[in-house]
Amino acid sequence: MSQTALFALGLNYRTAPIEIRERVAFPAAAQRDAVDALRRATFADEATLVSTCNRTELYLRAPHADILDRAANWVADLPSVRGLDIRSHLYRLTGAEVPRHAFRMASGLDSMILGEPQVLGQVKMAVKIANDANTLSGPLDRLFQETFQVAKTVRSQTAIGTTSVSMAAASAKLASRLFGDMRGVRVLLIGTGEMIQLAAAHFAAFHPQQIVVANRTLAKAEALAEQFSAQSMTLDEVPLRIHDFDVVITSTASTLPIIGKGMIERALRQRRRKPMFLVDLAVPRDIEAEVRDIEDVYLHTLDSLGRIIEQNLSTRQAAIAEADLIIEKHTNEFMRWMDARKSVPLIQQLRAKADDYRQLELERAQKMLARGDDPLKVLEALSHGLTNKFLHHPLMALKSGGDPKAPVSSLVQDIFQLDKPN
Repeated sequence: MSQTALFALGLNYRTAPIEIRERVAFPAAAQRDAVDALRRATFADEATLVSTCNRTELYLRAPHADILDRAANWVADLPSVRGLDIRSHLYRLTGAEVPRHAFRMASGLDSMILGEPQVLGQVKMAVKIANDANTLSGPLDRLFQETFQVAKTVRSQTAIGTTSVSMAAASAKLASRLFGDMRGVRVLLIGTGEMIQLAAAHFAAFHPQQIVVANRTLAKAEALAEQFSAQSMTLDEVPLRIHDFDVVITSTASTLPIIGKGMIERALRQRRRKPMFLVDLAVPRDIEAEVRDIEDVYLHTLDSLGRIIEQNLSTRQAAIAEADLIIEKHTNEFMRWMDARKSVPLIQQLRAKADDYRQLELERAQKMLARGDDPLKVLEALSHGLTNKFLHHPLMALKSGGDPKAPVSSLVQDIFQLDKPN
């Protein structure tokens, strides 16, 4: 068994803007092939790929840190990032940094929204995909199982979870500031994923005039709309009806924008320049970036919402400190477990050597018994033979060391629990 370590490489909302992150995002349907390709390209013993709205991170197990160079090359070779200086946005983690970061990330401490709960589910999905792809086993798998437990502990023993403010909640609050009385506002929600479900709940609490859910699959749109006494329509109807809505919240898995500048310009003409509030919660983005340049349009993305929410971070510093104490404790425990694993090959060799000694002396004893020697003398010879073989190398090391206070002497005293000289 080779001695291996854990490494991580990635980018997140701190190191890369959304226009970079969306180029390195892996939708759920593509993650299995991606993590398999990652493992083959880096020769990793284990590999896991975590891709969320705010980050893409590669977790790897390998004998040497040069795997991080291979992982960086793999990212830089992605067709979606050609022409970009992607390496300047990447961070590398080694040693205790890896479990500490994984624990903080899954607990919501490394998110735009402190304590946001979605990230834990996304990490669990990444682990399931890696297991299905047979790229996860051993220490890296142990890390993620520990990660789930740490996240659970942080949420149950600190106020991190209760201080969480979702992007959906922030969107609803900003819309209410813009329009004032929301009872005359029409809201369009595009998509049916977790973000849109949260948005539906938050906007419904303001009792707007109308909520409509649009989705590529009409049945899914109808199912979500029914929960909030809303209406539904297909994605194909959006260009024809978008001018009817004051608020548009979108979060789909589309790899290309579904709302362009031209679509919004036409909508504004039909609305007689009545303002529109747009929120793009998708990565890659659903709304073209140029839309923000249109007058009377208020466009927010994950990054801009994150900056607004981060302004309230100071009120939650105590919860962060408590969470970090829990994380540091579990980080130290995990690293002790990793260090203990380094002794496994040596233990296996020692056991094999001891078994060789046992087998040799056992065969010698069996031959003595076969020729009729006294069983008591055979046992005596067996015990002497084993003793001599086990002590031969330690005695030779002690004799060559000379000084009774030399390191080898101290080690033998510790191993055999001997009295040390004054």
